[in-house]
Amino acid sequence: MGHDHTHNHHHGHSHSIEAKNVNGAFITGIFLNALFVVVEVIVGFSINSLSLLADAGHNLADVGALILSLLAFRLMKSQPTKNFTYGLKKTSVLVALLNAMVLLVSIGAIVYEAIHRLFRPEPLPGITIAIVAGVGIVINASSAMLFMRNKESDLNVKSAYLHLMSDAVVSLGLVIGGIIIYFTNLFWLDSVLSMVVAAVILFNTWNLLKESLRLSLDGVPANIEIEDIRKMALGIKGVQDLHHIHIWALSTNQNALTAHLVLPFETSIEEEIKIKHELRHQLEHKNISHITLETERGQGACETERCDEGQ
Repeated sequence: MGHDHTHNHHHGHSHSIEAKNVNGAFITGIFLNALFVVVEVIVGFSINSLSLLADAGHNLADVGALILSLLAFRLMKSQPTKNFTYGLKKTSVLVALLNAMVLLVSIGAIVYEAIHRLFRPEPLPGITIAIVAGVGIVINASSAMLFMRNKESDLNVKSAYLHLMSDAVVSLGLVIGGIIIYFTNLFWLDSVLSMVVAAVILFNTWNLLKESLRLSLDGVPANIEIEDIRKMALGIKGVQDLHHIHIWALSTNQNALTAHLVLPFETSIEEEIKIKHELRHQLEHKNISHITLETERGQGACETERCDEGQ
């Protein structure tokens, strides 16, 4: 049996991340949103608006998420050591999971306070809420745009983009609500808007929680199907089978694969090298860059029971 192990860190496909741009996006997003959180907290307390304070809590959670994501993004570049043979790339997955859990806790706090205030509404200056929320639309939308180019390349970058865009949508809702409060004096709307904020957070957080939990448990990344990988391999001339396939995430933007590649008995070394090269190339297009292939000769080279033994 032959083995082939490749690490292609710098292949030139579209899913690669522009590190300098992402780094700058995180730093800019952290600064702008932290500044806005301070403004929302000050105004929210001064006019006693739960919707602004809820939104401030939402934005503060996102600032924390951006800080952790920036840390994880930098740790992804860490070199392997004797104790951490893949480096610290997995940190990015754990951070995404932590982000989701923190946001779920914030939802509970917002809903609890909103229900409490719903039955005891207090007078509020709706126009002030609208103005502050309007500033939030500009800050959140412009921050989100910084992540647009690389949002499909990394779970943490996508999470940052989605959070910031959802913040902009929530801010738009607060602008509308503030205007309605100003003209109608329906002060209970402040609590309703707070619950809308919580609903938006939950909607965006649920998918992040599911995907980050899946990757934490070494599940197959959501955009990859094992059967598709097998069919792709069988489409290469000379491949009889690809089985005992394991695919998992090394980080939020790097995936690994191990598999048994079955070739005909008569396959020469040169043909084997060519087949592996073609398979690696196609796998890279599936965002799988760490590839370990164990080659076998003959259709029945490996029975399922023997392949699974000790795995």
